[in-house]
Amino acid sequence: MAGNTSVPGATVVARTVALLTAFDEQHPRLTLTELSQRADLPLTTAYRLVTELTKAGALARTPTGYVVGQRLWQLGTLAPVQTDLTRLASPFLHDFYAGTLATVHMAVRDGLKVLYLDRISGQRSVPVVSEIGTRLPLHPTGVGKVLLAHAPEAVQRKALSQLERVTAYTITQPAQLKAQLDRVLVDGYATTYEEMTLGACSVAVPILRGGTEVVAALGIVVPSLKRDKARLISALQVAAHGIGRSLTRSGDITGRR
Repeated sequence: MAGNTSVPGATVVARTVALLTAFDEQHPRLTLTELSQRADLPLTTAYRLVTELTKAGALARTPTGYVVGQRLWQLGTLAPVQTDLTRLASPFLHDFYAGTLATVHMAVRDGLKVLYLDRISGQRSVPVVSEIGTRLPLHPTGVGKVLLAHAPEAVQRKALSQLERVTAYTITQPAQLKAQLDRVLVDGYATTYEEMTLGACSVAVPILRGGTEVVAALGIVVPSLKRDKARLISALQVAAHGIGRSLTRSGDITGRR
């Protein structure tokens, strides 16, 4: 449920937000009944609000249900973390991809999820599930491990308490993952071995603004890390350093201080 919005006194804004946040990765398309249930709203109220949101372009109606509309997507792309950070990082991601021809992506932490802001891949790249705008669990991804390692202790505790298995190699033991996170802070990078997708390994490093503030993570996905791990880490760190310097020169672009 998106929240108990059926209680007396719930504002129109709260009910609208409940409807919009009813959508997630597992529920990208919802019927009116499903929207009503997930937003905890009476069906008549849900119908009225959904109709208005559809007219405004925030939602779109399809033969099998409602989806997020283009207008809402357009507004989302105006968020500074999406526009400025992606714009500044884009040349570095393209240069890195040109030198590796592997999937390269940049992500930030969104609560207990990793949000992918940018991704570059080609025909020779390892197939992955991440797309721009995708939110995935933190613990089975390289960029997610980096971001979780630098997250507040309360966030780490909550994440470690709900480690779900994605593949046979996903780490689901809290003590084991915590040891890895502690190591990330020492080594400066994180790795995964088929923990999110079979046949895909990854390595990721933090992107620092001002040399200290972790604002994002930069990662690459390859079939194996047995031979090129050190080279990839070094190249990632060079690219991340370049992005960090651009962020520092541009000032506070992500809305975080």
